[in-house]
Order: sequence, then C-alpha cells, then structure tokens
Amino acid sequence: MNEETFSRRVSLQQAVWLAVIVVFVHSIYTLAIRPHAEGLLSEHRTLYLAGELDTAPPTSVTILIKDYEQEFCFILLFWAMVGMAFKLQVVRRNTRILDEHLIQIDEGLSILPSDARTFARPLQALPEDTRNLLLPHLLLAALQRFSASQSIQDTTETVNRICTQTDEQLDSEMSMVRYIAWAIPSVGFIGTVRGIGAALGEAYKAVEGDIAGVTASLGVAFNSTLIALLLSIILMFLMHQLQFMQERMVIQARAKVDQQLIRHLKVS
Repeated sequence: MNEETFSRRVSLQQAVWLAVIVVFVHSIYTLAIRPHAEGLLSEHRTLYLAGELDTAPPTSVTILIKDYEQEFCFILLFWAMVGMAFKLQVVRRNTRILDEHLIQIDEGLSILPSDARTFARPLQALPEDTRNLLLPHLLLAALQRFSASQSIQDTTETVNRICTQTDEQLDSEMSMVRYIAWAIPSVGFIGTVRGIGAALGEAYKAVEGDIAGVTASLGVAFNSTLIALLLSIILMFLMHQLQFMQERMVIQARAKVDQQLIRHLKVS
C-alpha cells in the first residue's frame, strides 16, 4: 500500500468514525440527557412559580452538559480519543516486537560488510506489515547502508536520521489531536458568549423582578465553559501520555539496534 492510498484510507476511517460518534452522542442527548434535564428544570420552574420553592435551580450532571456546546465538545473529545486509540495500537505493536530477536547473532561474532546481505534476508522475508514496524525497518536500513558504504559511522547516522524522521512524523500526526484540544475550550467560550448575550436580552425582565431567564442564560454561559475546560484537561493528559509512549518507543528501538546490530559491525 503506497503512502497516498494509506492516507486516503486513514481519512476515510476518520470520517466514518466521526459520523458514528455524531450519531451516537446526539442520540444519547436526544433520548436521555436533554429530556432528563428539561424535566428537572420544568419541575423546579413549576414549584417556583407556585411559590412553593425559592431556592436555586437543581444541580445535576445532565443540566451541566445539556446544551449544544457541551454536546459538540463531547463529540470532539471522543473523535480525538478514537484517533489516539489507533495510534496507541501502532505503539503497542512496535513495542511488542522490541522483545524479539530479529537478527540471530552469536555473542562475539562480528558482521563484515560482505555479511550484511545475509543477515538482511530474514528481515526482508518478514510480512510487509511487520517489516514496516520501526525496529525491523531500522535494522534493515542499517544493514543495507553498511553493505553499501562499508562505514559504521554512516550506518549509525542512517539509524539516527530515521529515528529523527519517525519522531517528526509521529509529532505531525498529532496535529489534529492538538487542534481538537484547542478547539474544545473555544467551543466552550462560544457557549459563554451565547449565554451572556441571552442574559443581556433578558435583562429587562430582571428589572421587573423576573430573574429566571437571566439565571438560565448565565447557567448556559458558565456550564459550557466549565465542561469544555474539564474535557480539555482530560484530552491534554491523554495526549501527553500518548506522546510519551511514542517517544519512549523510538528511544527503545534505537537502543535495540545498538544492542542487536551496531556493536557487532566491523570493517576489515
């Protein structure tokens, strides 16, 4: 599978997952969250107008997350988590293969440039999806470079360059997650502006003594910001954990190449 085909496939998967998440989250909001929140608010409003209740509106999770901004924030959060889950699977596959000895080299044995192709054949015989993992790719690239250049320094520089490129690629692939981590608080602030604007529109009623509209609108403003910031904190934590695992994977793969191959290289 070439790079262009792979990119199209990934984009299609992301679009499909986004559609599934939108339908799933909106269904939960339509069938459960909003009806429950509206029921609580309607009951409180009825008792308040009847003079049987003079306390603040009830506090409930469904009331905190019932608005459209919070729904959109949850959609963004779940979409980012799905993308990170796919990346986590790749990290785990690369991490599991670090425990395997892909090149069988006896202790004390030296590899000359003329031997590099012989040791490269088992790597070339691996299935394509396994051969494209980081450690096999590093070992095969190192052996091919050593055979061509007959230089241990050039081989080491090749391994370092691939590791640097892998770090940069992994970092670039997190750009969408970073954008979502920025977008979630922004959506919350949109809810804040909308709520404050609605509260100002109800200000004339507050002057007359009816503060219910102002209170509800300010609730929208503060609740959207609160939920957005909480979800952003969760997403940032997960993102940094994933980045840490990716960086550790590259470092461990580089160390394995040194242990399994580089220290055995010898130029006659």
